[in-house]
Amino acid sequence: MAKATTKPITDRNFEATLWAAADKLRGTLDAAEYKHVVLGLIFLKYISDAFEERRAELDRLSRDENSDLYVPDATQRERLLEDKDEYASVNVFWVPPKARWSELQDNAKKPHIAAVIDSAMDAIERANPRLRGVLPSEYARRNVAADKLGELIDLVASIPLGDRNARARDVLGNVYQYFLGKFAAAEGKLGGEFFTPTCVVRLLVRMLEPYKGRVFDPCCGSGGMFVQSERFVEEHQGRIGDISIFGQESNPTTWKLAHMNLAIRGIEAHLGQKWADSFLDDQPKDLKADSILANPPFNVSDWSGHLLRDDPRWQYGIPSLGNANYAWIQHFLYHLAPSGTACFVMANGSLSSNQSGEGDIRKNIIEADLVNCIVALPGQLFSTSPIPVCLWFLTRNKGERRPRNGVPGFHDRRGQTLFIDARKMGVLISRVLRELREDDELDEIGEIADTYHAWGNQGDKYQDKAGFCKSATLEEIRRHNWMLTPGRYVGAAEAEDNSEGFEERLRSLTAELEQQFAESARLEKAIRANLGAVRRNNG
Repeated sequence: MAKATTKPITDRNFEATLWAAADKLRGTLDAAEYKHVVLGLIFLKYISDAFEERRAELDRLSRDENSDLYVPDATQRERLLEDKDEYASVNVFWVPPKARWSELQDNAKKPHIAAVIDSAMDAIERANPRLRGVLPSEYARRNVAADKLGELIDLVASIPLGDRNARARDVLGNVYQYFLGKFAAAEGKLGGEFFTPTCVVRLLVRMLEPYKGRVFDPCCGSGGMFVQSERFVEEHQGRIGDISIFGQESNPTTWKLAHMNLAIRGIEAHLGQKWADSFLDDQPKDLKADSILANPPFNVSDWSGHLLRDDPRWQYGIPSLGNANYAWIQHFLYHLAPSGTACFVMANGSLSSNQSGEGDIRKNIIEADLVNCIVALPGQLFSTSPIPVCLWFLTRNKGERRPRNGVPGFHDRRGQTLFIDARKMGVLISRVLRELREDDELDEIGEIADTYHAWGNQGDKYQDKAGFCKSATLEEIRRHNWMLTPGRYVGAAEAEDNSEGFEERLRSLTAELEQQFAESARLEKAIRANLGAVRRNNG
């Protein structure tokens, strides 16, 4: 059967076009099931394209007499093209013949296409130990109609690759990330287990700026923090090899999603030998990270705390059995290098709770001078949770010199904490969902990040701004009973200066209103005159 030909989608917002088309094919499957069907095919498309690109390169080099890979004999050339080592050497997955995208498209309209996909996934896992146990399978079991699977294959084939290499990877990666977000929204609360809103991740990364060292996320979900970290390094002309990525995830399905999401981007990461609970099976037990980025599950009550009462991670107090928030916070601190910074999303209750010893733990962390910055975020950022959230930034040594972007800059902030109240920021992108903007017209993410960096690196350029930011001393925090709610510190925004007196203002408004009344009377008179002329002409 000839390959199906599908015209590539070239619209700038083609991710939305792809999603709308893919969603129509969902049928009776719920989002949680359909997620594996779609994302598995996108991944298969990526590794097959990367394989074919490397294969074409090897073919060209094998025919070039000036190349080290020149092979004059056709049989030997074919052996070179099928040599797994030639693909592994450039970090390209080996794709067996029956798993290549062309094979899927040749069978896209056949009744047994689900079995063909299952066979392809199995063959790829056997050929690539790194992917063993990672890829979605059981397409035949999911009961997707063969014609819809065929249409989905044609749809994925329409992803515009443009230029090859990084461009192709970026397009496919963007599609993958977009679909992850849409599936999280479609799944509701459960989707939050694997997806953090991109604008929140972008804000964390722009504030942390992980240029070098070990980056760790012990509740990594689908790996969004890692994707944005590597993107940040690339955007600022850094070297990707300067950061090493470590992660852990307890949900087996999400752990697999993370592997695929990172592989799509060509990102090397250490996510443990298997999925595992960070509290009960702390896999990178001896890791001390330079940067920690995380969005742990909020207010989890059943976290097996009763099995960990004497755990060495609880350096600032034993966390509540009924809420894991302060277990997560101390887990981050335990894995933080002496000069490292941890930034993470947390429920607002963590800022002021005094239940079950949480106030004492927070007090101990504050008195150890570890709290660098707290950011209150606007509501409605998370489609999967209505809980108001904040960002914590914990730093081991506020007095350590930390050049930014390679440029010397430093302000000793020992004994101080920056509070930022961003609750009034954000733009509604739907009736129930808000987003922090980051573009030429409105860069809210940049405003928050720049305020943080001015405070930490350019103290002479930082100024408190009523209603938005405040640099508070440890003594001020003590006066507030060690509560960290930014609104307590930043105060109210300054009222707009209105030097015009009340009487003067009233006269001005009255005169303006009289003008509008007069204009209204004039327009009414003109309209009546026109209506009269129409009646006379038709009479």
